[in-house]
Amino acid sequence: MSFVINIYSDNHQSALKYLKNIKVNLNNVLIITEDFNIRDNNWDSLYPHHLIHADTLRDITDSFNLELSISTIQVSTRYANNSQESNSGIDLIFLCANGEEFNKHMISPNLHGPSNHTLLFVNIIIEDKFIEDKKQTTIKNSIDEENFVNELKNRVEYINLVNIPDCKMLEKITQEFMSIIEEL
Repeated sequence: MSFVINIYSDNHQSALKYLKNIKVNLNNVLIITEDFNIRDNNWDSLYPHHLIHADTLRDITDSFNLELSISTIQVSTRYANNSQESNSGIDLIFLCANGEEFNKHMISPNLHGPSNHTLLFVNIIIEDKFIEDKKQTTIKNSIDEENFVNELKNRVEYINLVNIPDCKMLEKITQEFMSIIEEL
């Protein structure tokens, strides 16, 4: 199962505070995107400042092993409604850096309609694969149950879960774990 996280964070950064303060236990997050409402010189070259909210956002995306994707064209993602404000880049996409789609998303400034935000597009390839389900049961407190649990413990303790560097390695470890369960 894969997850897509779409965020709108208000001027008080309520969404980021919420994500930072809860224990988010999601595996295989493919993308975090939308209006983060954070101007920062890390992604908006017209903005001269770095904000603490950008660091919070980076901490959150790092926890999902995602990195800021750079668009194929560099344009603003929000267009000011009046002449006293400047255009900005506050709509962002975070993806797995090893993914085929990384740094290939597009911004379409001409397709914002009545909104002052542009549309961001990215094609994410999700493999369609059949996963066979099979159900096996053992009698509670039986010798079969005890043997299964002991075998599982013996095999899982050898999987190295320290320093998982990227999404690909996490996927490999997950597949290894699933194959151990299937063998049993």
